[in-house]
Amino acid sequence: MDAADLTALLSSLVEKGLRADRDDPVTREEALAVLATSDDDLLDVLAAAGRVRRRWFDNRVKLNYLVNLKSGLCPEDCFYCSQRLGSEAGVLKYTWLSPGQAAEAASAGVAGGARRVCLVASGRGPTDRDVDRVCRTVGAIREQNPQVEVCACLGFLGDGQAERLREAGVDAYNHNLNTSEATYGDICTTHEYADRVDTVQRAQFAGLSPCSGLIAGMGESDEDLVDVVLALRDLDPDSVPVNLLVPFDGTPLAGTWELTPQRALRILAMVRFVCPDAEVRLAAGREVHLRTLQPLALHVVNSLFLGDYLTSEGQAGRADREMIADAGFVVEGADAPGEAARPDLVAARRRGAGTDVPPNA
Repeated sequence: MDAADLTALLSSLVEKGLRADRDDPVTREEALAVLATSDDDLLDVLAAAGRVRRRWFDNRVKLNYLVNLKSGLCPEDCFYCSQRLGSEAGVLKYTWLSPGQAAEAASAGVAGGARRVCLVASGRGPTDRDVDRVCRTVGAIREQNPQVEVCACLGFLGDGQAERLREAGVDAYNHNLNTSEATYGDICTTHEYADRVDTVQRAQFAGLSPCSGLIAGMGESDEDLVDVVLALRDLDPDSVPVNLLVPFDGTPLAGTWELTPQRALRILAMVRFVCPDAEVRLAAGREVHLRTLQPLALHVVNSLFLGDYLTSEGQAGRADREMIADAGFVVEGADAPGEAARPDLVAARRRGAGTDVPPNA
């Protein structure tokens, strides 16, 4: 793509993003063109996406905190998942946390700046007894932190379950599409893409804020990525989490390393352009794939998970908050911006030339 074509593409994307007009959306061809841009053009792409991000969310970053209520031993065979049927990944496995244990974990996230707590349980979907348990857990969390948003992610929902969660005080429900309908059978055989769409719609119809996103880096094509994001736009979720595959040993996708930091950033920019006014949340895998370029992603996304994930560890919560402040953003709901003074980073040299300690090289 030459300079004139890039300028025209980004101008069109920004114009559409600033308006977020459902009658004049970003086209499939434009979204594919974003993914086809070169590394040399990456900063221009991010700057354009950043204009759209700031139009709708200014310089705020929303922090979310995951509480894994029940880990491992899932009967589904999703190839990307360390909790899948037959997984040999060395992840934690435990049954349901008590409401008190979950509330304690949630309070830690809130103390770290989280505005939303996401309650997740492995499995195909909840029984009515499981829903009762989650409702009690929500009550325990609300008792300690009445202001926090609560999102549930429990798998496929049956009749009336979304309504019961809503009545218990759940604000949102997460169920990701993960990849395009055309290639869904390549990552899972125990359920279908349509099952996932059905659960997102059940939650939406019950009055829960819909949260649905994708996983990048599973071997999908540019077309697959664009098609799942367009499908998400059609579902109109309030928040779109973007996961970057964490290829655990002991899963079918072990050893799948297809994302560079630059490609991951292009994917995030494409999602922002297609879903301009949605909460785009950078989820699992950011530390693994973006590495030192994580701060650049903040110019595109407006939401992060704080700390650890379901089965993998994230960077320290303090490091998340420092990254946000250093990049010129503010944590949503925070009383004050991050500290500018960092005396802990000042250290006299005690190694290398003039010492008996090996140099730092």
